[in-house]
Amino acid sequence: MADQIYVGRRKTSVARVILRNGNGKITVNGKAFEEAFPQLLSREDILGPLNVTNTAGNYDVVINVKGGGTTGQAQAIRLGISRALEAINSDFRKSLKPEGFLTRDPRMVERKKYGQPKARKRFQFSKR
Repeated sequence: MADQIYVGRRKTSVARVILRNGNGKITVNGKAFEEAFPQLLSREDILGPLNVTNTAGNYDVVINVKGGGTTGQAQAIRLGISRALEAINSDFRKSLKPEGFLTRDPRMVERKKYGQPKARKRFQFSKR
């Protein structure tokens, strides 16, 4: 059986996730999970879908992620893992959906406009 790739996105981060039967080893861009995400909050974010569905030690997760910062990458991985778990077993949807793990966060950085220093900030107005 060929591995199915599931995509998760957040801000400018894109994560490609592959779930395989295994013993719970997580690899991010060829590195160990703890090495790629030293912050505890990011690691808890990524492991959230696996903990909610009680499948933490059942699958090996291979992740390729690029773009954005660590928080955006962690949340993109979380969405990718959630989509992969739902594809494996549709009963997981009942536990993933209320937690918000299947929702794609649409918030993006607004672009800078010309004649302004930032996206919404204006230069100081001078009447005279």
